[in-house]
Amino acid sequence: MPTFRTLDDADFKGKRVLLRVDLNVPMQDGKVSDATRIEEIAPTVREIADKGGKVILLSHLNRPKGPNPKDSLKPVAAEVARVVGRPVAFAEDCVGASAEAAIATLKPGDILCLENTRFHSGEEKNDKDFARKLAALGDAFVNDAFSVAHRAHAANTAIVTASGLPAYVGRAMMAELIALEKAFETPQHPVAAIVGGAKISTKLDLLGHLLSKVETLIIGGGMANTFLAAQGKAIGKSLCETDLIPNARDILAKAKAMHREIVLPVDAVVAQTFAAHAPSRIVSVDDVGPGDMILDIGPRSVEHVVSVLARTKTLVWNGPFGAFEMEPFDTGTIAVAEAVAELTEAGKLVSFAGGGDTVAALNAASVKDRLSHVSTAGGAFLESLEGKTLPGVEALIVPETSSRAMAG
Repeated sequence: MPTFRTLDDADFKGKRVLLRVDLNVPMQDGKVSDATRIEEIAPTVREIADKGGKVILLSHLNRPKGPNPKDSLKPVAAEVARVVGRPVAFAEDCVGASAEAAIATLKPGDILCLENTRFHSGEEKNDKDFARKLAALGDAFVNDAFSVAHRAHAANTAIVTASGLPAYVGRAMMAELIALEKAFETPQHPVAAIVGGAKISTKLDLLGHLLSKVETLIIGGGMANTFLAAQGKAIGKSLCETDLIPNARDILAKAKAMHREIVLPVDAVVAQTFAAHAPSRIVSVDDVGPGDMILDIGPRSVEHVVSVLARTKTLVWNGPFGAFEMEPFDTGTIAVAEAVAELTEAGKLVSFAGGGDTVAALNAASVKDRLSHVSTAGGAFLESLEGKTLPGVEALIVPETSSRAMAG
């Protein structure tokens, strides 16, 4: 792993600490409906405040085209205060006079949330001048927003690269980086990956990269249908990216050449209509009718996947096995999730999972807290699995000469 400055390396006493967090949380009727992301960054907020730092929160919310009251972070700041258990002040802008005035009143240990960074066009443009205005508000920068680290935006990257502000990794982001290293750089073998979801098109890079990292690739969800079609199987009215069947064949051939195991469904739960509680039946993947839609894996497929996991030491999981948001088509995903949790708790498996649908599925199975590490980051987690460098992480890497000086 590259060298990063962490909170252990910092003296924040009396300093203005710009803390990049991801407060892009779901809202309903003007209130936060899911505080998971806030709960994840709360330890970093408290730690900086307890060290005498003046905590200044930087975040975006939604995709506004300029200032818009419905995208204000003000109600989110109130939820941060509730979760952290301390008062959180609010500034009506993230730069300029109102931000400067609010920061000037801070005492060591105080917490302030600045307004939505995306109210300024310079944020998404990674504009250096805007980044320098942000940087001028602080004495140090901490990034604890792994979920947006794949975005080269001003409050992630240029705030460091264009200003020379001392930069540190927050606790939640460090946990993500350590988990990814354990999954890919120093894993216990054999390694398996579960890749599910609707489409191959969004995960072609991921599938190609994973073949060089894992011994077994387990493919589920709608994307498995494209692989079944590539094998010449009839899939009825199931979701299938017919234009990507050649890509699926290429991946199967590459896996064979590399002596990698690819696990596909052997049976399926099919229905004639895509709806909750639609009449369904279990069939072999060789017996899917012309009017059938494959909406989940069947019990023999679950048994096969679990048997593979029983001989696996490290698992990376992104994507569900079926239409898990609708009963009874959640059965396969939940059964596998429960098996992963049991193997993890028994010390037989190190399990990493991430992505929005995957987290939702693990919550539906009530096992999210029983896996080794679950990332709520969507795009950033996926791009990490693809082997891509994340700009927000890259900006925090300490150059080798500096790291030697720190070690000395």
